[in-house]
Amino acid sequence: MDDLQPGLDDPAYAAFAWGRYRMILRWMALATCVVVAAAVVLLDYAYGPLSWVAIAAAIGGFGGTAMLTAALMGLVFLSSGSGHDERVKDLDEG
Repeated sequence: MDDLQPGLDDPAYAAFAWGRYRMILRWMALATCVVVAAAVVLLDYAYGPLSWVAIAAAIGGFGGTAMLTAALMGLVFLSSGSGHDERVKDLDEG
């Protein structure tokens, strides 16, 4: 089963896998920028002119949440896609 995927021990495959992870984060950063811009515009429309504190809070709240979620889910996909999850040995099985 270990022969199916080289895993992150292989430098070439690790470079490919981490490159794919960075590509996912770049696309999610672009999507996050669009969502944050739309949220700030909608907040401005709903509540009138926003202070810089409200804009910073919206950017931090919406943007931070989306990027943290993207980073963590990307790591889950990286771990699963590279075969790392299958290589972990259950300590109870001996």
